[in-house]
Amino acid sequence: MIAAFLGMRLYSVLGKRTGHEQEPVLPRRDERAAPAPVRLDDSDGQAVPAVEPSGLVYEPAAEAGLRQLLATDRNFDAGRFMEGAEAAYRMILEAFWAGDRDVLRDLCDDDSYEAFVEAIEAREARGERLENRLMSVDSAKITGVEVGRTEARITVQYRADISAVTRDAEGKMIAGSMSDASQTDDRWTFRRKVGSNDPNWLLDETEAA
Repeated sequence: MIAAFLGMRLYSVLGKRTGHEQEPVLPRRDERAAPAPVRLDDSDGQAVPAVEPSGLVYEPAAEAGLRQLLATDRNFDAGRFMEGAEAAYRMILEAFWAGDRDVLRDLCDDDSYEAFVEAIEAREARGERLENRLMSVDSAKITGVEVGRTEARITVQYRADISAVTRDAEGKMIAGSMSDASQTDDRWTFRRKVGSNDPNWLLDETEAA
């Protein structure tokens, strides 16, 4: 039930537009001292997205794609998408580590889901289990946007610290360490039908950055 609730909450922010946006492209930098959630700027009513500590919310190469997406799908809100994309990163990783197929089914497309399940089944066949922890997401930014006739794809690059431990069927640690977190760089691509009333973005593919 908790997983279902989180999934519904994630869907409620991915791609949902507030109605107050004036500039269709996110500012690449924010001069505030710390990141903040999406809010309404009192001065002009413009939605201001949360940003990562570095101040970058997307790479310059993604700007043209963002403009095209916003021109094609006025229901898209990039700030809220980034909130959801960071939440999705955590939820999908934790579901994979725990072997939670239901959560993965809700958040991934068919190919991604099947790849995760194949890895889970191989792990279970070996009698292994993971005790991984996502310690922090240091940054998340849009690196690319592709808009086709019927579908849009957004690529997000994550830099995170993960502690990983693998145990065998008897509970003995056979790999990893919970005391040392390793930095990972992942590039995930999400997809959604253009103009759809369904706000869901599904994980389409993953790769190491």
